[in-house]
Amino acid sequence: MSDLETRRPEEGLALVRSVLDRVGDKWAVIVVCALAGRTRRFNELRRACLPINQRMLSTTLRALERDGLVTRTLHPTVPPRVEYALTPRGLSFLAVARELAGWAEQNHVGIERSRADYDARDA
Repeated sequence: MSDLETRRPEEGLALVRSVLDRVGDKWAVIVVCALAGRTRRFNELRRACLPINQRMLSTTLRALERDGLVTRTLHPTVPPRVEYALTPRGLSFLAVARELAGWAEQNHVGIERSRADYDARDA
């Protein structure tokens, strides 16, 4: 029996919603994709995720670390060096994010056409 099956239905739905909120966050997806296959330092990651600002990147990294998708390693050097990498859970999410990005790439022209048709109908 899974953890969700032992909870009240509304508790299980709230947990699923909170996870979907994280993985559906634009910056979380971009950061996870930027960490694909490599460890990055904060500023390197920020450049890879432009136009993200420093505050949003910090917030996103903390949330991803809290959810177990990213690890933060502090190296005791002067100045301190901090590196971020995907965990096994983060790698499994990366596979899903890449699949979603592929779907978006295959369908963006049709979606834009549908949006234009809809907007023209409502104008």
